[in-house]
Amino acid sequence: MTSRRAFLKSGGVALFGIGIGGVPSFMAKAAALNQSVAPYKKKKILVCVFQRGAMDGLMAVTPFTDNYLKAARPTLFMEAGSGKPLTDLDGRFGLHPAMKSFEPFFTDKRLAIVHGIGSPNTTRSHFDAQDYMESGTPFSKGTPSGWLNRAVGLLGHDASPFRAVSLTNSMPRSFYGDHPSVSITNLQDFAIQMRGNPAGANVAAKSFEDLYDKTTTGLLKETGKESFDALRMLQKANLSSYKPALNAVYPVCPLGNALKQIAQLIKMDVGLEVAFAESGGWDTHFNQGREQGVFARNAADLSNSITAFYNDMGPLQEDVTIMSMTEFGRTVRQNGTGGTDHGRASCNFILGNDVNGGLVHGQIQPLATENLEDGRDLAVTTDFRTVFREVACRHLNIQDKGTLFPSYSGAPIGVMRS
Repeated sequence: MTSRRAFLKSGGVALFGIGIGGVPSFMAKAAALNQSVAPYKKKKILVCVFQRGAMDGLMAVTPFTDNYLKAARPTLFMEAGSGKPLTDLDGRFGLHPAMKSFEPFFTDKRLAIVHGIGSPNTTRSHFDAQDYMESGTPFSKGTPSGWLNRAVGLLGHDASPFRAVSLTNSMPRSFYGDHPSVSITNLQDFAIQMRGNPAGANVAAKSFEDLYDKTTTGLLKETGKESFDALRMLQKANLSSYKPALNAVYPVCPLGNALKQIAQLIKMDVGLEVAFAESGGWDTHFNQGREQGVFARNAADLSNSITAFYNDMGPLQEDVTIMSMTEFGRTVRQNGTGGTDHGRASCNFILGNDVNGGLVHGQIQPLATENLEDGRDLAVTTDFRTVFREVACRHLNIQDKGTLFPSYSGAPIGVMRS
């Protein structure tokens, strides 16, 4: 049985909302014993959005001049240009109509797209591919930490209990590790969960209270202070009265809600530096649709949520970069049920003022069968670690690239301004 000390020292606790009616009394009492936390010095903030289910990058950002793709997708392919569904980005790539809100950022050179991005590991298992991407070690299943947790550990300065926050139901693999982080579903509702330990998820508040009652004050201060500080910060805020900027209209969807809460935390100046949210439903095996349908709905939620969040930042845009990711892409050829199956490369979006935007980075060859991976998939020409490392190191000023992505030495591709 796990000891009290091991339980508490497993990395702290995470907070997630299940509507239990407020902060448990024992947590509130513990938090009240501490002095007020002073505002944290403003720092750069990286926000990552994981598109779970594998987004079809060829539909999100279509190489619309490619006749091979047109032939391979008779009911999915769309044209670009005046009066056509796709927004022509550069004469070769077209943006899906549901992602129209991204166009001004691309035009302003604040949005970069990387195409042909993916993992060097050829698995088409959602679980394995997500695990490899979030750990940042695509050929090692045993890596105990996630790449974002390692990034947190390399920031090299004083930390807030809200330095690393995930607005998700449970702690994402990206945040597993030794450095404190919190997972919150809803800022207004709290319960207790062991951080970074799937086997200990959904620990009952009463069980944790029993452990707390039997724990010495010294040990509590050593291992749990960051979580109590986090609770106290949120207790002080009038979260329900938050009003986004006038030009920030968040869609009513899980991602929109998560990014809205991340915006609240940033504006509260609680020391947030790395944030995580996720978007589901990208596994489009059937009835994928074109201008309408499941893909279009997901694409609209993604782009409109990110657009609202970035607009909401206002003058804080200078400090924020937001980056999307997905475990792999979809097959070039549509299947018999109007969808696409598990593939290899996809694309991602990076938005920020220090981004080398207005460009579709990466390389895609003509989608003839001889150029496809395994004769069926868009080939991975950019390792995801190349982009993740360049964005994180440049934006967060991380110097130790070797620790961030062990045993990887790929060169940057220029998605960030020098």
